[in-house]
This record gives sequence, C-alpha cells and structure tokens, in this order.
Amino acid sequence: MSSTSTIFTPFSEEELIPKEEKLEVVKKGKTFSIGVPKETCLSEKRTCLIPDAVQILVNNGHKVIIESGAGEGSHFSDLLYSEAGAEITNDPKVAFSQDLVLKINPPTEEEIEYLRPMTYLISALQINLRDKNYFIKLATKKVNAIAFEFIMDEYKQLSLVRLIGEIAGSVSILYASELLAMSNGLMLGGITGVRPTEVVILGAGIVGEFATKAAIGLGASVKVFDNSLSKLRRLHTLVDSRVPTSIIDPKELTKSLRRADVVIGALPRLNLSPIVTEDMVMKMKKGSVIIDITIDNGKVIETSELTSTEKPFIIKHGVIHCGLPNLTSKMPRTTTKAVSNFFLSYLLGYDEEGGFENMLVHKNEIKQSLYMYKGRHTKLLICNKFDLPYHDINLLIF
Repeated sequence: MSSTSTIFTPFSEEELIPKEEKLEVVKKGKTFSIGVPKETCLSEKRTCLIPDAVQILVNNGHKVIIESGAGEGSHFSDLLYSEAGAEITNDPKVAFSQDLVLKINPPTEEEIEYLRPMTYLISALQINLRDKNYFIKLATKKVNAIAFEFIMDEYKQLSLVRLIGEIAGSVSILYASELLAMSNGLMLGGITGVRPTEVVILGAGIVGEFATKAAIGLGASVKVFDNSLSKLRRLHTLVDSRVPTSIIDPKELTKSLRRADVVIGALPRLNLSPIVTEDMVMKMKKGSVIIDITIDNGKVIETSELTSTEKPFIIKHGVIHCGLPNLTSKMPRTTTKAVSNFFLSYLLGYDEEGGFENMLVHKNEIKQSLYMYKGRHTKLLICNKFDLPYHDINLLIF
C-alpha cells in the first residue's frame, strides 16, 4: 500500500479544524425596584426583608423602597434600612408603585389601587379570608401575583409554606403553654411525679411535625391524627416512634379530645367540613386550649373563629379557642429573618435567569406559583372557589 494513501473521512479538512465553542449567553435582567410597604392589617409585625438582605440587593444594583415603620414590629428601624442603602418613604403609594412589591399579608382593596399595571406582587393569599370581588379588583390592575402558599422549589416542594410552617408549629406549642398556664395553672409538659399534659395534634404535615417535636421537647404526652398514612409513617420515623398516631376515626378522636389539655389544628380544610365538631368540643375539659393554626385555609375545629392580636382568643363551652391567621407574627423577628433569607435567594435567582419573564419561561415551578398573570386568573383552585374564569398558565407562558 502506498505511503501516500489517505484515510477516508466524511468530513472536510476545514470541518475538522477545532473551532471556538459557542455558548448561550443569557442576557442579565435589568435592575428593578422593590417596594416593601408597611403592613396595615391583622396587627402584623412581620416584614419581608431585613437590612442585611437590602444591602445585598442594593449592591447588586437594585433599588429598594421601604415604607417608614415597615420593620418596627420586627425591631428593625428606618435608620438600619437607610444605612443598608434603602430609600425610606412616608407615602405607601410610592412603595406600592415599584416593579416588585413584597408583602406579608395580601394588599387591602384600598392598597390594590396603588399598584401599577404589570407589577409583580408577592404576598400571602390567605384564601379563606378573601372574596370574589377581591380577585376581580386585583385583575383590573393587570398585575402578576404570586402567593406564598404556591411558591415551589426545584424539588416541587412548597418551600416557603414549609419554612413558615416550621415556625408556626413550634410557636403554637409555646403559645398553648402560655394559655394553659393562664387558664388552668398547668405547665405544658411533665416533671417528676406529675402526670404530663396531653396534646392532640390534627395533621402530620410540616406544621404538625414541628408542633409534635416542640411538645415532646417540653415533656408532653402527644397523639397525632391524620388521614394520610404516608404522613403518619413519616412522622413516626422522624420522632423515633415515640408518638402514637391514628387515622381520623371519630370515636378514637372523641376519646382523645376528652383527655386533651391542648389541641392543635394543623390540617388545611379548604372547602371541606371541620374535623372536630361542636359536640366534641363540649365534651372537652374546661380550661383546655384549642389553637386552629390553619384557620385561614379552612377550619379544623367547628367552634373556631378568626381572632386578632388585640384579642387573640375567645372562650366557648369553657374551652379557650385561638384562631390567629398569622400566628408566627408572635415571633416577628425570627419569622422576618427566615422569610428574608428565602426572598434574598429568590430575587438573586432573578438576576441569574435574566429577569422574571425568563424565570417564568425556564422554571416551571416559578410559573406554577402565579395565581394571576397580567390580570388573568391562573389557579384552578381559586377559580373553582370563587367562580372566576380560568386561564391555563402553560398556554399563557411557553
């Protein structure tokens, strides 16, 4: 064979020459302004950003507008925010007119008027406290609205719900301990030679898990009810089988409620009937305590009512009932720090993706967090409850 013979190749010599690699470059999103209004309802003390988070956002080129007094309930002064680079305003309309508005509670109908069209609004929704007119009015402003309750991470977990649920579960036991001492002079838990108090927890989700851990930590005798065997099994494993669990059987539940000193409702019942009936409550011990944590998503206990920070509990049939929809506001600084850490990573992700519109296109979990897109209702759950026109978000953003 001739030394000059060539090797056959389907490529030309030019095609075989190494070339520079071409990478997709995502255009960095423009800087945007963030408005943090002062909370005006439910005696709210929490806020969405701490000064340290503001400083990082400002250093990344964003503008942060804080309404004067927004952080006072969480013990963060206007001076701290100003030193972190935020602009302080006395006018709520200025805070509400930014590109992105961050709130703990949903805006009131009056505050909705301050929103600019196409603004991004991120807040809790508290669907059981809303009515149809609220969503109609919000839609007229053509806003893009994201609810805490729907924010998912890349693992399809409701990350912010979990975060607030962890705090709510622990706070519920601490507050129940305070109420029990006030009503019966009992210490929640147990000490040597004294029978431990009994706690019944309805719900084995995140709130129920942390309420269980807090109650065990104080030495209480705990029993957990839920209709999900997988959640009960998970909880049983997490607490090393130290807590008896049960499916929600009326006979077994009634028996446990008669002995209970504290009942924690941690099971959302949106559009469902309560689990604990008034007759069951009437059979409970006088001076016992009920805390219905998920009351803003439906009652767990029939006799529960919404209560406020000024009047946090009512007494029915000799039983103390607490129905605070924002129970974690009792620990405002801790909750604010936790929420702020979440939103800081959330907003820095905005920069990496090149803007909210890119995030909505590239990240399905962000897209599914919207309940309103440019004034269109995009959550079937809300549309069914309030008889609103439904628009599939996947047909609006693709």
